[in-house]
Amino acid sequence: MPLIFSALLVCLLSTLSINVQAGKLTVTGSSTLAPLMAEIAKRYEANNPGAKVDVQSGGSGKGITDTRDGSAQIGMVSRDLKADERDLKGFLIAKDGVSMIVHSGNPVNELSKAQIIKIYKGEIKNWQDVGGKNAPITVVSKAEGRSTLEVFMHYTGMKSSEIKAQTIIGENEQGIKLVSGNANAIAYVSIGASEFAVNNGVKIKLLSQDGIQPSTEAVRTGKFPITRSLILITKTEPAGEAKKLIEFASSKKVKDLIERQNFVPPTVK
Repeated sequence: MPLIFSALLVCLLSTLSINVQAGKLTVTGSSTLAPLMAEIAKRYEANNPGAKVDVQSGGSGKGITDTRDGSAQIGMVSRDLKADERDLKGFLIAKDGVSMIVHSGNPVNELSKAQIIKIYKGEIKNWQDVGGKNAPITVVSKAEGRSTLEVFMHYTGMKSSEIKAQTIIGENEQGIKLVSGNANAIAYVSIGASEFAVNNGVKIKLLSQDGIQPSTEAVRTGKFPITRSLILITKTEPAGEAKKLIEFASSKKVKDLIERQNFVPPTVK
Protein backbone atom coordinates (compact mmCIF):
# COMPACT_ATOMS: atom_id res chain seq x y z
CA MET A 1 0.00 0.00 0.00
CA PRO A 2 2.75 2.55 0.83
CA LEU A 3 4.39 1.87 -2.54
CA ILE A 4 1.11 2.37 -4.39
CA PHE A 5 0.42 5.55 -2.43
CA SER A 6 3.90 6.90 -3.11
CA ALA A 7 3.55 6.17 -6.82
CA LEU A 8 0.17 7.94 -6.94
CA LEU A 9 1.59 10.92 -5.05
CA VAL A 10 4.55 11.24 -7.39
CA CYS A 11 2.22 11.03 -10.39
CA LEU A 12 -0.11 13.68 -8.92
CA LEU A 13 2.73 16.08 -8.10
CA SER A 14 4.21 15.59 -11.54
CA THR A 15 0.85 16.36 -13.16
CA LEU A 16 0.36 19.46 -11.03
CA SER A 17 3.86 20.66 -11.89
CA ILE A 18 3.21 20.24 -15.61
CA ASN A 19 -0.12 22.09 -15.35
CA VAL A 20 1.45 25.01 -13.45
CA GLN A 21 4.28 25.31 -15.96
CA ALA A 22 2.00 24.93 -18.96
CA GLY A 23 -0.93 27.02 -17.78
CA LYS A 24 0.48 29.98 -15.82
CA LEU A 25 2.64 32.84 -17.06
CA THR A 26 4.09 35.78 -15.16
CA VAL A 27 4.62 38.96 -17.19
CA THR A 28 6.38 41.95 -15.57
CA GLY A 29 7.87 45.30 -16.57
CA SER A 30 6.93 48.49 -18.39
CA SER A 31 4.16 50.59 -16.84
CA THR A 32 3.39 51.91 -20.33
CA LEU A 33 2.77 48.44 -21.72
CA ALA A 34 1.20 46.86 -18.61
CA PRO A 35 -2.40 48.17 -19.04
CA LEU A 36 -2.48 47.00 -22.66
CA MET A 37 -0.92 43.65 -21.77
CA ALA A 38 -3.51 43.15 -19.02
CA GLU A 39 -6.29 43.51 -21.60
CA ILE A 40 -4.51 41.19 -24.03
CA ALA A 41 -4.08 38.65 -21.21
CA LYS A 42 -7.82 38.71 -20.43
CA ARG A 43 -8.68 37.96 -24.05
CA TYR A 44 -6.01 35.27 -24.25
CA GLU A 45 -7.35 33.56 -21.13
CA ALA A 46 -10.89 33.68 -22.54
CA ASN A 47 -9.69 32.01 -25.73
CA ASN A 48 -7.50 29.47 -23.93
CA PRO A 49 -9.34 27.80 -21.01
CA GLY A 50 -6.92 26.83 -18.25
CA ALA A 51 -4.37 29.52 -19.13
CA LYS A 52 -3.51 32.05 -16.43
CA VAL A 53 -1.50 35.22 -17.10
CA ASP A 54 -0.34 37.41 -14.21
CA VAL A 55 0.62 40.89 -15.45
CA GLN A 56 2.68 43.06 -13.08
CA SER A 57 4.09 46.55 -13.57
CA GLY A 58 7.29 48.03 -12.12
CA GLY A 59 9.21 49.46 -15.08
CA SER A 60 11.17 48.14 -18.04
CA GLY A 61 14.24 47.58 -15.86
CA LYS A 62 12.25 45.20 -13.69
CA GLY A 63 10.97 43.40 -16.78
CA ILE A 64 14.55 42.81 -17.95
CA THR A 65 15.80 41.71 -14.50
CA ASP A 66 12.84 39.40 -13.86
CA THR A 67 13.14 37.79 -17.29
CA ARG A 68 16.85 37.18 -16.87
CA ASP A 69 16.57 35.64 -13.38
CA GLY A 70 13.50 33.59 -14.25
CA SER A 71 11.04 35.44 -11.98
CA ALA A 72 8.97 36.13 -15.09
CA GLN A 73 8.56 34.12 -18.26
CA ILE A 74 7.91 37.29 -20.26
CA GLY A 75 9.10 40.86 -19.70
CA MET A 76 7.61 44.14 -20.96
CA VAL A 77 9.97 46.86 -22.23
CA SER A 78 8.93 50.19 -23.74
CA ARG A 79 12.04 50.78 -25.85
CA ASP A 80 14.34 48.83 -28.16
CA LEU A 81 16.83 46.50 -26.53
CA LYS A 82 20.32 47.88 -25.94
CA ALA A 83 23.51 46.25 -27.23
CA ASP A 84 24.18 44.60 -23.86
CA GLU A 85 20.62 43.23 -23.77
CA ARG A 86 20.78 41.38 -27.07
CA ASP A 87 21.02 38.08 -25.20
CA LEU A 88 17.25 38.50 -24.75
CA LYS A 89 14.64 37.88 -27.43
CA GLY A 90 12.41 40.85 -28.30
CA PHE A 91 8.98 40.89 -29.99
CA LEU A 92 7.30 44.10 -31.19
CA ILE A 93 3.77 44.61 -29.87
CA ALA A 94 3.13 48.29 -30.66
CA LYS A 95 4.66 51.73 -31.20
CA ASP A 96 4.29 54.72 -28.90
CA GLY A 97 5.73 58.19 -28.38
CA VAL A 98 6.79 60.31 -25.41
CA SER A 99 5.25 63.75 -25.00
CA MET A 100 5.54 66.70 -22.64
CA ILE A 101 2.28 67.34 -20.80
CA VAL A 102 0.98 70.26 -18.75
CA HIS A 103 -2.32 71.17 -17.09
CA SER A 104 -5.05 71.97 -19.60
CA GLY A 105 -5.33 75.48 -18.11
CA ASN A 106 -1.70 76.31 -18.81
CA PRO A 107 -1.55 78.87 -21.68
CA VAL A 108 1.67 77.37 -23.05
CA ASN A 109 0.97 75.13 -26.07
CA GLU A 110 4.44 74.50 -27.47
CA LEU A 111 8.03 74.12 -26.34
CA SER A 112 11.21 73.75 -28.32
CA LYS A 113 13.74 71.05 -27.58
CA ALA A 114 16.09 73.74 -26.27
CA GLN A 115 13.42 75.07 -23.89
CA ILE A 116 12.66 71.57 -22.59
CA ILE A 117 16.34 71.01 -21.85
CA LYS A 118 16.64 74.35 -20.02
CA ILE A 119 13.53 73.59 -17.95
CA TYR A 120 14.82 70.18 -16.93
CA LYS A 121 18.30 71.54 -16.16
CA GLY A 122 16.75 74.20 -13.91
CA GLU A 123 17.89 77.06 -16.13
CA ILE A 124 14.28 78.10 -16.87
CA LYS A 125 12.28 78.12 -13.64
CA ASN A 126 9.27 80.30 -14.41
CA TRP A 127 6.50 79.77 -16.96
CA GLN A 128 6.59 83.42 -18.05
CA ASP A 129 10.02 82.75 -19.59
CA VAL A 130 8.37 80.46 -22.17
CA GLY A 131 5.22 82.51 -22.76
CA GLY A 132 3.18 81.41 -19.76
CA LYS A 133 2.01 82.94 -16.49
CA ASN A 134 4.28 84.30 -13.79
CA ALA A 135 4.48 81.05 -11.84
CA PRO A 136 7.25 78.64 -10.82
CA ILE A 137 7.58 75.48 -12.91
CA THR A 138 7.14 72.19 -11.08
CA VAL A 139 9.42 69.76 -12.91
CA VAL A 140 8.38 66.10 -12.88
CA SER A 141 10.74 63.35 -14.02
CA LYS A 142 10.79 59.55 -14.13
CA ALA A 143 12.64 57.24 -11.76
CA GLU A 144 15.77 55.32 -12.71
CA GLY A 145 15.00 52.05 -14.46
CA ARG A 146 12.06 53.54 -16.36
CA SER A 147 12.47 53.38 -20.11
CA THR A 148 10.56 56.65 -20.55
CA LEU A 149 13.43 58.37 -18.72
CA GLU A 150 15.95 56.70 -21.02
CA VAL A 151 14.01 57.73 -24.13
CA PHE A 152 13.75 61.30 -22.80
CA MET A 153 17.49 61.46 -22.06
CA HIS A 154 18.31 60.06 -25.49
CA TYR A 155 16.14 62.74 -27.14
CA THR A 156 17.50 65.65 -25.08
CA GLY A 157 21.08 64.42 -24.78
CA MET A 158 20.89 64.98 -21.02
CA LYS A 159 22.42 62.84 -18.30
CA SER A 160 20.36 61.72 -15.33
CA SER A 161 22.53 63.83 -13.02
CA GLU A 162 21.64 66.98 -15.01
CA ILE A 163 17.88 66.68 -14.46
CA LYS A 164 16.65 68.98 -11.71
CA ALA A 165 13.19 67.70 -10.78
CA GLN A 166 11.01 68.54 -7.81
CA THR A 167 9.07 65.28 -8.14
CA ILE A 168 10.08 61.80 -9.26
CA ILE A 169 7.43 59.38 -10.51
CA GLY A 170 7.24 55.79 -11.68
CA GLU A 171 4.02 55.06 -13.55
CA ASN A 172 2.63 57.18 -16.41
CA GLU A 173 -0.62 57.42 -14.48
CA GLN A 174 1.22 59.08 -11.59
CA GLY A 175 2.54 61.79 -13.88
CA ILE A 176 -0.83 62.37 -15.50
CA LYS A 177 -2.59 62.57 -12.14
CA LEU A 178 0.03 64.93 -10.73
CA VAL A 179 -0.07 67.31 -13.71
CA SER A 180 -3.87 67.33 -13.84
CA GLY A 181 -3.87 68.48 -10.21
CA ASN A 182 -1.04 71.02 -10.48
CA ALA A 183 -1.47 73.99 -12.84
CA ASN A 184 2.30 74.65 -12.86
CA ALA A 185 3.64 71.13 -13.40
CA ILE A 186 5.29 69.62 -16.47
CA ALA A 187 6.06 65.97 -17.12
CA TYR A 188 6.98 63.63 -19.96
CA VAL A 189 4.86 60.51 -20.39
CA SER A 190 3.49 58.10 -22.96
CA ILE A 191 1.52 59.70 -25.81
CA GLY A 192 -0.90 56.77 -25.78
CA ALA A 193 -1.54 57.10 -22.04
CA SER A 194 -1.89 60.89 -22.37
CA GLU A 195 -4.38 60.74 -25.26
CA PHE A 196 -6.36 58.09 -23.42
CA ALA A 197 -6.53 60.40 -20.36
CA VAL A 198 -7.55 63.44 -22.42
CA ASN A 199 -10.29 61.43 -24.12
CA ASN A 200 -11.60 60.54 -20.68
CA GLY A 201 -11.80 64.12 -19.45
CA VAL A 202 -8.53 64.38 -17.52
CA LYS A 203 -7.32 68.00 -17.35
CA ILE A 204 -4.01 67.75 -19.18
CA LYS A 205 -2.80 68.65 -22.66
CA LEU A 206 0.05 67.46 -24.84
CA LEU A 207 2.53 70.14 -25.89
CA SER A 208 3.73 70.56 -29.44
CA GLN A 209 7.48 70.05 -29.70
CA ASP A 210 9.29 72.19 -32.26
CA GLY A 211 6.04 72.65 -34.17
CA ILE A 212 5.00 69.00 -34.21
CA GLN A 213 1.83 68.07 -32.32
CA PRO A 214 2.19 64.76 -30.45
CA SER A 215 -0.45 62.23 -31.41
CA THR A 216 -0.92 58.58 -32.22
CA GLU A 217 -1.15 59.56 -35.88
CA ALA A 218 2.17 61.44 -35.71
CA VAL A 219 3.74 58.29 -34.25
CA ARG A 220 2.13 56.17 -36.97
CA THR A 221 3.54 58.34 -39.76
CA GLY A 222 6.95 58.70 -38.12
CA LYS A 223 6.67 62.50 -37.87
CA PHE A 224 6.96 62.79 -34.10
CA PRO A 225 10.60 62.99 -32.91
CA ILE A 226 10.27 60.85 -29.76
CA THR A 227 8.91 57.44 -30.72
CA ARG A 228 9.65 54.02 -29.24
CA SER A 229 8.92 50.34 -29.55
CA LEU A 230 6.76 48.49 -27.02
CA ILE A 231 8.12 44.96 -26.88
CA LEU A 232 7.78 41.67 -25.04
CA ILE A 233 10.99 39.86 -24.15
CA THR A 234 12.01 36.33 -23.21
CA LYS A 235 15.27 34.86 -21.93
CA THR A 236 15.45 32.24 -24.68
CA GLU A 237 13.46 31.47 -27.80
CA PRO A 238 9.87 31.26 -26.50
CA ALA A 239 8.09 27.92 -26.38
CA GLY A 240 4.85 26.50 -25.09
CA GLU A 241 2.42 28.89 -23.42
CA ALA A 242 4.83 31.83 -23.63
CA LYS A 243 5.15 31.40 -27.38
CA LYS A 244 1.38 31.16 -27.77
CA LEU A 245 0.80 34.36 -25.77
CA ILE A 246 3.46 36.33 -27.67
CA GLU A 247 2.07 35.20 -31.03
CA PHE A 248 -1.42 36.19 -29.86
CA ALA A 249 -0.20 39.60 -28.64
CA SER A 250 1.53 40.19 -31.99
CA SER A 251 -1.51 39.30 -34.11
CA LYS A 252 -4.50 41.12 -35.57
CA LYS A 253 -6.60 39.49 -32.85
CA VAL A 254 -5.59 42.30 -30.47
CA LYS A 255 -5.34 45.21 -32.95
CA ASP A 256 -8.50 46.77 -31.52
CA LEU A 257 -7.09 46.65 -27.98
CA ILE A 258 -3.88 48.35 -29.09
CA GLU A 259 -5.76 51.12 -30.90
CA ARG A 260 -8.19 51.56 -28.00
CA GLN A 261 -5.24 52.54 -25.80
CA ASN A 262 -3.94 54.97 -28.44
CA PHE A 263 -0.89 52.96 -29.45
CA VAL A 264 0.11 52.12 -33.01
CA PRO A 265 -0.24 48.44 -33.94
CA PRO A 266 2.65 46.82 -35.80
CA THR A 267 2.10 45.71 -39.38
CA VAL A 268 0.96 42.10 -39.09
CA LYS A 269 -0.33 39.59 -41.58
